Amino acid sequence: QVQLVESGGGLVQPGGSLRLSCVASESIFNFIHMDWYRQAPGKQRDLVARMAVGGSIYYVDSVKGRATVSRDDAKNTVYLQMNSLKPEDTAVYYCHGFSVSYRDYWGQGTQVTVSS
Repeated sequence: QVQLVESGGGLVQPGGSLRLSCVASESIFNFIHMDWYRQAPGKQRDLVARMAVGGSIYYVDSVKGRATVSRDDAKNTVYLQMNSLKPEDTAVYYCHGFSVSYRDYWGQGTQVTVSS
């Protein structure tokens, strides 16, 4: 069973930064794409960024210019660097992987709270 484990969330002041990590239990190359989603209280889970394992990265408009997705293939890890954080970035952030066998895998989520 594929596992995705997020870490790196926490409480940060507005304008601050965080780097979230998603460690996969197998090679990133076993996925077609890996994504970051977030879910704020009372809202649906929304895509934040999508990284095609082949290389292209898509960011939603609300984080464009403030978010950067990167990867360490040797560590089976995908990162989400978020800068200039705003209170509206407060959410549980989830890692998602869509595998080459066309299955969806989700991490357990990590809470990000942006507050002074």
